[in-house]
Amino acid sequence: MKNSINILESYPDVLDVRDIKQIMNIGQRQAYELCNSGQFHVARAGTRIKVAKSVFLNWLEGN
Repeated sequence: MKNSINILESYPDVLDVRDIKQIMNIGQRQAYELCNSGQFHVARAGTRIKVAKSVFLNWLEGN
């Protein structure tokens, strides 16, 4: 688990869909579906989707 934490720390404070895809080990379409699901807050800038790493990790941990 410690290795997983170190890997997550290497990601930027604001994630994009590509980062979420890598963290979750899912496909690009699934990553977009997850971001569009409303399960956690996302910020949109044009066509780009951004997620605060802290928000995503809280969701991932079930908080």
